[in-house]
Amino acid sequence: MTRRLLPLTIVLIIVSGVLSVISYIATPLPGALLVSVRWIAIGVFGLYACARRSLTTWIFFAMLAGAALGHDWPQVAINLRVLGQIFLRLIKTIIAPLLFATLVSGIAAHSDLKKVGRMGMKAIVFFEIVTTLALFIGLAAINISKAGVGATLPPSSAESLQVQKLNATDTILHAFPENIAKSIAENQILQVVVFSILFGIALALVREDRRRPLLNLTESLAETMFKFTNIVMYFAPVGVGAAIAYTVGTTGLGVLVNLAKLLLTLYVALIIVILGVLLPAALLAKVPLRKFISAVAEPVSIAFGTASSEAALPIAMEALEEIGVPRAVVAFVMPTGYSFNLVGSTLYLSLAAIFVAQVAGIHLSVGQQIVMLLTLMLTSKGVAGVSRAAIVILLGTVGSFGLPVEPVFILLGIDQLMDMGRTAVNVLGNCLATVVVARWEGEYPSQVALPALEIDSIPVARK
Repeated sequence: MTRRLLPLTIVLIIVSGVLSVISYIATPLPGALLVSVRWIAIGVFGLYACARRSLTTWIFFAMLAGAALGHDWPQVAINLRVLGQIFLRLIKTIIAPLLFATLVSGIAAHSDLKKVGRMGMKAIVFFEIVTTLALFIGLAAINISKAGVGATLPPSSAESLQVQKLNATDTILHAFPENIAKSIAENQILQVVVFSILFGIALALVREDRRRPLLNLTESLAETMFKFTNIVMYFAPVGVGAAIAYTVGTTGLGVLVNLAKLLLTLYVALIIVILGVLLPAALLAKVPLRKFISAVAEPVSIAFGTASSEAALPIAMEALEEIGVPRAVVAFVMPTGYSFNLVGSTLYLSLAAIFVAQVAGIHLSVGQQIVMLLTLMLTSKGVAGVSRAAIVILLGTVGSFGLPVEPVFILLGIDQLMDMGRTAVNVLGNCLATVVVARWEGEYPSQVALPALEIDSIPVARK
């Protein structure tokens, strides 16, 4: 019976989509009929989720139900925003202590600090290759689709949004904390990472009898924060569903009419990055794809639903550990990638910058576009944790190249929808980078047999 529920759900969703298209293009159908078919499909999928008892399945169910709720009853969906915010707040409380504990214990436990440095260099090389390819794919995609050509500015672009031009000095300074408590309070991931790395190195230089108590404390803290994550993840379907409902309820599906071409360009480009860059990298590194996909399905779906990389970080780190990636590698590469390996965000920035020029009717030569890409390659580093970082970076970049900032406001209407895709690819790219570096270091699979992550089992809390 369980096996029949999923195909039945797919059939009902297809029927619902076909009826919606017929109602929109040809003969208007009763709204009650469309809503009924849609919610019957969701109900059947809910029965399937109950039978599977998998957190990932429940998250996908919540995303589907949230989208339908936002479309059918937007006023109700808007009021659910608080549930999504609660989930994100709970996740954010985990980030800083988890990063500090895992990084410090991972580095201080190494007797060979040269190995840590070598691992860092390999990670940076991988990050730069992947993000550079993503930039050029975004550039090619927007030049082929010409999504911005013929677009018009909205009648009012008075929405307040701080324009912050980030130069090289600002980018470098942003990486270093002036007050670690302030960095934690503002959720500045890169600054917490820098502090933790230096703290871990310092602890590694302390003699064994003085180092051991603090090392035990950080290891215990890391284990505690993973258990804390397990508790919070029980609330994930509710938080993700509420976030999706709010997004659809506020922007509406009709917002895609004028910007569908741009949105489609972004998602096609993201798929090309996954299949043309990340998949070959995984194959070259001989990553076990089935096990890897099973492990990352949950954090990637959370990232997509919440449009927040932070929401997926704790569960992604734990999932990679459970498929055999050593904690020292996960603790070092994963958080570092959140600042230097933003594959989806860098692709979006290259695509959006040219889109702005197209909307403004300004032709940029190939040389000018490449210079803009090089600028984005630098300014996109070290901004993890900054609110609406991609928009801020985009505004700063187009302003420095003499382009008008008004076209950027066109993107605000669907920024959340675009952010969902680029954030999911960011998380996927960071998970892959962690496994690849572990392979590169000869430490994956781990010498210690660890149970593979079973996403279809009822226990959400991992052992």
